[in-house]
Amino acid sequence: QVQLVESGGGLVQAGGSLKLSCAASARTSGSYVVGWFRQAPGEERDFVAAISWSGAGRYYADSVKGRFTISRDDNENIVYLQMDSLKPEDTAVYYCAARLRSWGGTVWFRGEYEYWGQGTQVTVSS
Repeated sequence: QVQLVESGGGLVQAGGSLKLSCAASARTSGSYVVGWFRQAPGEERDFVAAISWSGAGRYYADSVKGRFTISRDDNENIVYLQMDSLKPEDTAVYYCAARLRSWGGTVWFRGEYEYWGQGTQVTVSS
């Protein structure tokens, strides 16, 4: 069982930055993938970014490539999402999720992830 807790959301003006954190309650044995997803009101939950156990594998949605950076701190068992040059269309609830398989395949597909956090709201004003 893995419990995930997101933090770091808030209100920011367009062009600003936020850094989200995803803390895992327990380290699983073997490799796993952590992903960030987001869901705006009335919309599907969309993929944002994912990172492998080692940190060597990273994958981003086209909409955030070059603006967002995913990273991890293994000592603290935390995954971060640094969000720069934020736009109003980035407004959503952001969720982190864990997939208990090694890197590869469809890391962008939300159905692959077994564990989810409760989400943190990010609001970008114009």
